[in-house]
Amino acid sequence: MNPAFSVIFFTTASGAGYGLLIVAGVLSILGELPPDTPFAVATMGIALAAVTAGLLASTFHLGHPERAWRALSQWRSSWLSREGVMAIATYIPALGFGGSWILPGLVPGPRGAWATAMIVCALTTVFTTAMIYRSLKPIPQWYNGWVVANYLLLGPMSGAVILSALVTTASGTNFVLAALVVSFICGAWARKSAYWRTMEQTGLPDAGSALGLPGQRVRSVEWPHTERNYLLKEMGFAIGRKHAEKLRRFSVVTAFIAPLALTVGAAFLTHSWAILATWIAAFSAVTGVVVERWLFFAEAQHSVTLYYKGSAD
Repeated sequence: MNPAFSVIFFTTASGAGYGLLIVAGVLSILGELPPDTPFAVATMGIALAAVTAGLLASTFHLGHPERAWRALSQWRSSWLSREGVMAIATYIPALGFGGSWILPGLVPGPRGAWATAMIVCALTTVFTTAMIYRSLKPIPQWYNGWVVANYLLLGPMSGAVILSALVTTASGTNFVLAALVVSFICGAWARKSAYWRTMEQTGLPDAGSALGLPGQRVRSVEWPHTERNYLLKEMGFAIGRKHAEKLRRFSVVTAFIAPLALTVGAAFLTHSWAILATWIAAFSAVTGVVVERWLFFAEAQHSVTLYYKGSAD
């Protein structure tokens, strides 16, 4: 599949934004969030800005972005529509939580209730985003349960690493948050590794099996096209195996290994060095997730390519 920048930015930015909301809500319920207003404004501002920027970027890949709002009416049958509905709905508890945190007493209701609603809505939004891809049966690399698990872990992982940098800057190392960061990184790393193992065992059928000749290589005498078209552009993207393996290793190091080591190491450093370590961890994690998202699309093969190529190779 074509790894369009708008879709990569959307899944990375919105995932990190929702992850930041989720982890901030969890810390609030546990009573571990610093109370100072500048920190609250920075945290909610970054989270909502990332979510909004990601959602806006998602419309750029549409043929008619100005019609994106019409997708909201198809929520009964479309995961894309459900995602749009949940994305808008999440703003309500997020703004309520932010208001009760930044200006206590201004927003009615306990902050814990707003935090719980925000966590549920953010998780549901990430789930619906994952299901957009999980539901596509013509793409074997996406049509498996690991896709949902990866989305539900990578988003909170990104948010947790970013929040760790913010908290460390504001008030020093928070060991509860550090434990959450380590847990999310280990979980996301394990699930992503499982996804890649599953993907190696999953592939498209070939023309031979379609003709009742399994194991035989069948080539087309003539191609059904004379030049590249929309389907080949969007669904015929291919990446070399060696190149993909290098990018996988890079994403593992930057998204998982480096942030894990830096987060653990920050607990033993002085405040100024801990701040530097956690911000490097945040930058590294986001970089790694961007590469992982690119691979998620680039390594996916749509079955329509069989019509044009005769085989998936």
